[in-house]
Amino acid sequence: MNTFVAVLLGALTVYLAYTGYARRVDRKIIQPDPNRATPAKLYMDGVDFIPTNRNILYGYHFKSIAAAGPIVGAIVAATLWGWLPALIWLILGVSFMGWASDYSAIVLSVRNEGNSLSAVAHRLIAPRTRIILFVFIFFYLLLIVGAFVGIMAAVMNGAPQAPFGIIMLTAMGVLLGQMLYRWRAGLVGATLLTVGVTLVAILLGPQVQGIFTSLNGAINALTGGQPVVTYFDPTAAGFKGADTKIMPSFVFWALAILAFCYAGSVLPIWRFAQPVVYVGFWITALSMVLGLVGAALAPWVKPAVAQFTIPAFKGWNPPLGPSGLMPLWPMLFVTIACGAISGWHALFGSVGTARQIENETDMLPVGGGSMLTEFLLGLLALLAVSVGSKGAPVAAFATGLGGFISVFGLDIRYATSLAFVAFIVIVLVVTQLIFRVMRVTLTEWLGEAIPPLRSQQVSSLLSIVLALLLVLTGTWIYLWQLFGGANQLMAALALLLVTVWLVSVGKSWYYAGLPMIFMYVTTMAANLVTAYNLYVNVFTPNIAAGRPLPVIGAGLMVLVALLLVVAAAFIGYDGWRAFARYQRQPARAPRPAPARG
Repeated sequence: MNTFVAVLLGALTVYLAYTGYARRVDRKIIQPDPNRATPAKLYMDGVDFIPTNRNILYGYHFKSIAAAGPIVGAIVAATLWGWLPALIWLILGVSFMGWASDYSAIVLSVRNEGNSLSAVAHRLIAPRTRIILFVFIFFYLLLIVGAFVGIMAAVMNGAPQAPFGIIMLTAMGVLLGQMLYRWRAGLVGATLLTVGVTLVAILLGPQVQGIFTSLNGAINALTGGQPVVTYFDPTAAGFKGADTKIMPSFVFWALAILAFCYAGSVLPIWRFAQPVVYVGFWITALSMVLGLVGAALAPWVKPAVAQFTIPAFKGWNPPLGPSGLMPLWPMLFVTIACGAISGWHALFGSVGTARQIENETDMLPVGGGSMLTEFLLGLLALLAVSVGSKGAPVAAFATGLGGFISVFGLDIRYATSLAFVAFIVIVLVVTQLIFRVMRVTLTEWLGEAIPPLRSQQVSSLLSIVLALLLVLTGTWIYLWQLFGGANQLMAALALLLVTVWLVSVGKSWYYAGLPMIFMYVTTMAANLVTAYNLYVNVFTPNIAAGRPLPVIGAGLMVLVALLLVVAAAFIGYDGWRAFARYQRQPARAPRPAPARG
């Protein structure tokens, strides 16, 4: 196998899945109505509900769903099982499950007045389902942001060539929002200016990295070079564990990232979140296009970065730590998350993107199209590690992508710098939106009982403080073990809601229901395997070693894994009852479409 063949397979997958399957479902089952007023038009408030051009919204949604998952997941899976199982799941997952989940979650919300998944669950299934979903969603998002902030702070602290480009990305995003929504500038000209300045800043990163190296040194000197926190990381060195030190400069970058996320959570969406994400989309898209085209050309231009060097298949159950389990089923299907199917996509699509859909005919290109684009990002990460890039997932991705970009003659130093910044952009712009969804979830969940949480500022600050505690104590390390299972379980629950809604309105439910059954069973099993691995690899040995934090962290995560299984079982039971009830009675007549205004 070489990179050209893999890129060709990826292109064929996108074309066939979109034109041969997704469009058919859209046309025959969902039947979008261009004359129906969408929630964005009905409830336009300039904060969450705002009609948005489909071209902007495609870039916004893609960058809102594409984070560390498609990159880290594909690299870890290829390392554990080989590139062939990873490639097969990426192709089959996105073709029959991923696009359907993303697209259908947006449809579900648009057809239900822009309501969140929890609100729809309350009406379609049962009141307790809404409460269980609120709890599940909030803590699921908390573990994601804790992990993402930790990863990004480490990269910003350890890669001084990256911060300058990120600072300029933020400034250009704010400028773009002002140009489009206040000055009424043209989209093409505003895009060329803001994206061009950001790209120049990224390429200048290696030239100005000395400034940030000095800044980090000055911050660390405040404590005499001593760490702020030292914690035990049980996942290091093959689960043998090691002490990890958090330096003051790491804390500085974590706080800077959280300040960025706070702005994205509370400011009107047109002012900060949407334009920053849009600029980030073009940086990501440029990196992806250069990387994929470079990978396709590499066999003839630079053969050294074109040949796969890792085995196609490494076995059904590679070892994990002293006695952990990592069977291909179910663990491959939760290790590779976002590139094939992801619960975050469905969750954000229903809370964020659906409230900006200008026309129902935009739902497929925005939802389905974005998911198929993210599949290409997962494929690019798989290629990066398959050609022999070494190191942790972030370094392997940056090195491999830098090698593909260098095919065009760009110095490898600048190509790798662009790849590092692309990774940070990919994760950073999504993390601000996770906090935005956490704020909405917290307000809907507890706002009636605790009135201060109705405030955007209060609910956002509480979410940020909790995430900071996870980062500074190192406990996000334990939470991260559950990310894959929790994320894919969220996808199964979203598909369950879509399935119940489809049968309630008399539409064919198979395209959503069959993937839901597979993901539901697979993720329940994966969470049980994860609980076992945490128990035997972290909890038990650290009791003997007398380390209280890993014991407490792993013990809590074992309980959380079991609670996720129990919560999903309750939701699944209630969902089945609702499904059977709707099948026994005539389909509800759809609400008359309000006139578009």
